[in-house]
Amino acid sequence: MTALNHLNRRSVLATLAATALPSALWAQAPAKKRAKLVLAGPPASVSNALTRIVDSGALAAWADQVQFVPWTTPDQLRALTLDGAADFIAMPSNVAANLYNRGVPLTLLNIGTWGNLWMVSRVPDKKTLADFKGEEIAMPFRSDMPDILFQLLAEKQGLSPQRDFRLRYVATPLEAMQQLVMRQVDHALLAEPAVSMALRKTQSFPGNVVAPTLHRSVNLQQEWGRVLQRPPLIPQAGIAALGDTRHDAPLLAAFQAAYADAQQWCASQPEACGQSMAKHSGGLLLPEAVADGIRAAPKHLASARQARAELEFFYGLLLQRQPALVGGKLPDAAFYGGAA
Repeated sequence: MTALNHLNRRSVLATLAATALPSALWAQAPAKKRAKLVLAGPPASVSNALTRIVDSGALAAWADQVQFVPWTTPDQLRALTLDGAADFIAMPSNVAANLYNRGVPLTLLNIGTWGNLWMVSRVPDKKTLADFKGEEIAMPFRSDMPDILFQLLAEKQGLSPQRDFRLRYVATPLEAMQQLVMRQVDHALLAEPAVSMALRKTQSFPGNVVAPTLHRSVNLQQEWGRVLQRPPLIPQAGIAALGDTRHDAPLLAAFQAAYADAQQWCASQPEACGQSMAKHSGGLLLPEAVADGIRAAPKHLASARQARAELEFFYGLLLQRQPALVGGKLPDAAFYGGAA
């Protein structure tokens, strides 16, 4: 894999230094502060660093108010983006490409989520997606992430998502998690921290002396690597800058540095990060589950330019299956932000 930085501040600051921006440009506060900066994201791991930025005051020199706004459905994500109601927004990488190719003014800044998807099951010892053939699976976000990844990986190993599985589509990952906890289904495809939420709610987390009722089953990142013969890292989600914000180079550099700091802090302080994310989720998330999810997920951060090859490989697979998922074509170079 090319140009992937293991998460640490030194590597990210070196990346910033390699851009055309002098270090003083992103280190100094602007002459005039904005009234407000809005950071938006889902109740998922890609938003952990955003809530830390808000709580830490990392961008306080840039705006009188820095606010986190949660979105919970793809429709809410698209509404926030199309209405220009956020300055920085976390989104799946394919949605960013789709919106860009449809003329939405956005720049993808980074990829900070490189796979946080697991099958969660009541049945132990299932090793691959093929082991779920004939089973009912709760699946959030029909025709969006993670459904598109499940279908892609199933087809790549000769399985038909429609014929070989019984997919029960639900509105959100937390709804899929709740159906699993309530024993309405035996399997669900979940993203962190919904995976850890399910395990926590059924006391199936590591160290429990009672036999777990749920199991962290197939790791879709490992399936990606095994089936496609690539490193087990999926360029799944990142942060995009919207509207005029994408042209404010000093602010973009300050945000990138703040995001890297925040993600590193979350990796080293998962319990405190869990408290922050849970608070901003409006009670949807357990702080302990957020912390568990941080420990379980890959810890990589790359600018969108650095991740371009991996993103284009992913987009190419989607173009072969369903071109509309990425707006019918590969995004051009202007889509990819950050340092090369």
